[in-house]
Amino acid sequence: MSERSALRARLDALARELVKFGAVGGAGVLVNFAVFNLVRHLTELPVVRASIVATVVATGTNYLGYRYFTYRDRDKNGRTKELTLFLLFSVVGLVIENGVLYVATYGFHWDTPLASNVFKFLGIGLATLFRFWSYRTWVFQALPARKAVQTAESFLAEGAEAPQAAGAAAAERPRD
Repeated sequence: MSERSALRARLDALARELVKFGAVGGAGVLVNFAVFNLVRHLTELPVVRASIVATVVATGTNYLGYRYFTYRDRDKNGRTKELTLFLLFSVVGLVIENGVLYVATYGFHWDTPLASNVFKFLGIGLATLFRFWSYRTWVFQALPARKAVQTAESFLAEGAEAPQAAGAAAAERPRD
């Protein structure tokens, strides 16, 4: 494979990953805003606390989307480590997202419903950049090339053994 076609393949893979990440993230943003505005409308919870509740709910739905859609082909060993890192980086994203909202609300007193939604959106944007980098780098790691080859070889070996085993069983049966 030429250097140019290898670069093209890597860029295509990154583009597909970004689209999948964006689809899951977009659904998460909808969940985040729906919960945020519902909690603000139905409760007396302060704006930043309502936002934290919404972010936590969206984070839970996003994990499912990232694990089973965006990064379903990534290493599935070490789920405890994966989930721990996901939660750690999600908390950092939560701080970024809600820090922007906090500064706008309590620092500048921009606390109308429209302003809250605008600054929440800006916070989500900044946190998303961090989350994309951290999830793909640390949480949902690619399978090492050697391990991927071993997995493929064992799959092929199992497939090759099945016909041989069936043939051996047929040879052992008495013929009429």
